[in-house]
Amino acid sequence: MKQLQFEYRDPITFRREMKKAAQWCRSIMHSAIVFDIFAQTMTYSEADEVRDIILSEIPEALYRGCSTNGNIFEGRLADTPISVSCTIYEYPDTKVEIMQVYMTSETEKDVVDKLAAFVKDNPWVKAIEMLITIRGMSMTSLCEDMSLIDPSVKIFGGGAFAPEFNENHAYVFSSSGECSDNAAVFMMLGGDDLHVHTTYITGWKPLGKELIVTRAEGSTIYELDHRPAYETYYKYLHIKNDENFFTNTLEFPFFYEHEGMSILRAPIASNPDGSLSMTADVEQNVKARIAYGDPWTILYEIQKGGQKLAALQPEVIHIYSCAARRTFWGSEIGKETMPFQSIAPTSGFYTSGEFLRTDGVVNQHNVTLVVAAYREGDRLEDSAGSFEMSTESLSGKVSMINRLATFIEASTLELEEANQKLAEMAVRDGLTGLYNRTEIQRRITGALAEENSQTALIMLDADDFKAVNDNYGHSVGDDVLRLLSKLIHDSCKASGTGAKAGRWGGEEFMILISGKGAERAEEIAEKLRADYERLEIPAAGRQTVSLGTAHAFPGESADSLCMRVDNALYHAKRLGKNRVVIAKAQE
Repeated sequence: MKQLQFEYRDPITFRREMKKAAQWCRSIMHSAIVFDIFAQTMTYSEADEVRDIILSEIPEALYRGCSTNGNIFEGRLADTPISVSCTIYEYPDTKVEIMQVYMTSETEKDVVDKLAAFVKDNPWVKAIEMLITIRGMSMTSLCEDMSLIDPSVKIFGGGAFAPEFNENHAYVFSSSGECSDNAAVFMMLGGDDLHVHTTYITGWKPLGKELIVTRAEGSTIYELDHRPAYETYYKYLHIKNDENFFTNTLEFPFFYEHEGMSILRAPIASNPDGSLSMTADVEQNVKARIAYGDPWTILYEIQKGGQKLAALQPEVIHIYSCAARRTFWGSEIGKETMPFQSIAPTSGFYTSGEFLRTDGVVNQHNVTLVVAAYREGDRLEDSAGSFEMSTESLSGKVSMINRLATFIEASTLELEEANQKLAEMAVRDGLTGLYNRTEIQRRITGALAEENSQTALIMLDADDFKAVNDNYGHSVGDDVLRLLSKLIHDSCKASGTGAKAGRWGGEEFMILISGKGAERAEEIAEKLRADYERLEIPAAGRQTVSLGTAHAFPGESADSLCMRVDNALYHAKRLGKNRVVIAKAQE
């Protein structure tokens, strides 16, 4: 596999370069020749002109291309608006086919069905590399449907971009279709000797507390923690809702987990109603955190990823990098892409979204660098591959933002753990660890409020508990209550009913069973009574409990149900203790 790269300056110069490329291609054996044409600014007629020059000199060539937010040429940001790379596949069994399809939300499923059928009929396919127009279209269903394609096939690529962030007009084209702003180009690659490895690199790290996306629709987040989404950026970062909002938030996208993957989503605008327009869809109810971008951290991740790629000895590297990363780095963007050129010829473009299949799932990424590395043939045993990267910024000095972020991260986790403990303390009884009376009452009321749900209560009281305190002391009495509470907790868990238990007061306890398990209330109560009777308690010997059970009738209030189960417990005491009494249907 070989690759030639060209920066398009004018038709005359480019034709001269193509004549040389044609001679070179004719001098070697090849199975396929593919041109990638990436253009930051290029009209349809200019795209046709570039295509015609290529085909006039190399008529058998395949080609594909799209509009971009900047091109990657020999690992760096290209100097010219149009970049062209020519990849020559040399092994005879390597196959490449290009498919261009009309793509909208309405045609998406048909497109994926067609693609899946192609893969099924052509088992040689190892990878699908795609260029797609995505502005104004949700990619969620596309990613979900493409995840159903043969899981052994690698899927990756990028979204075409308009020259400006706020424009929707972007286009793709290929040797199987004309320029279109509603289309996708899929390049299928495969063969026994073709090896494709894909990975992704972010370098952005989560920072601060978790936020629940409480209201979202498509690529718009309306509320975080039930507050207008914009307030998060103003409260924690003091970013104002003005013309600089996009630039100021680039370093701080949202970070969340999806299908086991770390996903970033960057806000591109804050709307008058306080909602945020994001670069891609965000699911409702996910837990998100603000992430931060730090050059040192990013370059460290680049170094780690690059070293792993170098070991694979690729011959060609394609990079799909988010346009937000280009804006983040500014004139220093080459710091994160140039090192890949030390491994193999590196080309690509800055996208409106990056796509990658990981663990069988296709995800749309943002603020991410997706890398595809290609090689024909086996690795050379006597060569480990090399990755050259300036170590000036990686000399062991940790940037101030990195130190502060680490401090904030640790402090946030400690605070969250403390808050969680406080929240538990607020609903737990201090002695027994079971729910306190307020919490178990709240849960009883909630269970009765659920429609068509069965509810049962078990109320129990330690028999002759005053005698335990009088004879053995309150310390032993506390031990008795702790052991009884543990038995109650273990019994609830072992029952498999989801039963909840709380200390009602003194030596009285309440067990709530809702749902189908409520039918087993008497069985659970009797087992609990028998187990406690057999329990040998240090210093106090064997003790007993009396229990009452009650099943809620339709429309019954919590007060009424609690009164009935209390009366059942009282009857158990009057009948001689150490027994279970079932409450009457209504009292």
